Amino acid sequence: MKHRIVVLGAGYAGAYTAGNLAHRLSGADTEVTVVNAEPDFVQRMRLHMLAVGREIKAPKLADVFAGTGIRLRLARVTAVDPERRVVAVADADGGAELGYDTLVYALGSNGDVGRVPGAAEHAFDVAARPSALRLRARLDALDERGGAADVVVVGDGLTGIETAAEIAEARPGLSVTLVARGALGARLSAGARVHLRRACARLGVTVREHTAVEAVEATRVLCADGAVLASDATVWTAGFAVAPIAAAGGLEVTEHGRIVVDRTMRSVSHPDVYAIGDSADAVGDNGRPLPMSCSSAACTSQQAIEAIIGRLTGRPVTHAKLAYTYNHISLGRRDAILQLIDGEGRARPRHMGGRKIARVKSSLLSISLWATSHPTLGMPTRRHRLAPATDTSAERTAAPAEKASA
Repeated sequence: MKHRIVVLGAGYAGAYTAGNLAHRLSGADTEVTVVNAEPDFVQRMRLHMLAVGREIKAPKLADVFAGTGIRLRLARVTAVDPERRVVAVADADGGAELGYDTLVYALGSNGDVGRVPGAAEHAFDVAARPSALRLRARLDALDERGGAADVVVVGDGLTGIETAAEIAEARPGLSVTLVARGALGARLSAGARVHLRRACARLGVTVREHTAVEAVEATRVLCADGAVLASDATVWTAGFAVAPIAAAGGLEVTEHGRIVVDRTMRSVSHPDVYAIGDSADAVGDNGRPLPMSCSSAACTSQQAIEAIIGRLTGRPVTHAKLAYTYNHISLGRRDAILQLIDGEGRARPRHMGGRKIARVKSSLLSISLWATSHPTLGMPTRRHRLAPATDTSAERTAAPAEKASA
């Protein structure tokens, strides 16, 4: 039997990893399956743009993986059982179990709307395509209604800043307020903070600093200092959370549910499981946890690829660089900030900003989409065979290839 590699999630990290493994490992003794709930590739870094009405490309995953040998299973992951080495999935036909020999967990994260009362019921987020489309429908309704309307964006991380700027630029008839728990852009350099404040003033974004949100209601946001903000649409960007699937399956996770991994992205509790992207609690080369970001997804994916190929083929495991080196923040379509980060995770004194940096950001997003849509293009044509010790077919007694759930 072939060695079964199952990749959960086809975002940036999952699609990239699956494509690399399928192309670099021989199909004679390995098979790669990708499980994803949606049929399209989602450009998560552009979801705030989708929310304001811009058309964002969403390639069909069936087209992305065509000709690669990757099997695509459109289903929602409901459970992971690392002891039996199976994954439970659900789709329109019911439930099933997929067996694996190596699992790559890349289910990503969603908006953390569970920490504040009312956020889950009344707030929108841009962490997933369906929620971004719901926000888009709400903004459309506000525009059609006419008259004054208030949008409150809670959270001044990169997503919050980009979302507030995008809404203010694309929907000038709306009044946009950005709520920052501390000082606006506190992690940026002094010059970048000045640039950011000027951009908010230019776009008409009202900034409330040093403000904690206690509750979200249908038409207002309640702050810890007693302030009440009128809100016809509240957008929640104050953090991200992972699904409880890994924790429920018995994998060792952090208090926030992210899988604890070693330097090679291998689960410290279950060596057949690798975690990448937002799902992994990975430590960078500077000894600090890697933040949830596209940059972290790229380097953790590369490390997992090298580790899996090395171990399966009997080669030394290469250590990829695990570093977070910059923040690239869009401020609408014609402005952006590039902030370099030093080895200690702090902002370097200098930054770059303006229209040219916005074009660079747009180009990087386009390159990311192109690379994901062509997951094996440009890779070496020689595929590695598995080492004899990795042929575990004789050991499989509890993990069926696929069976219907009871």
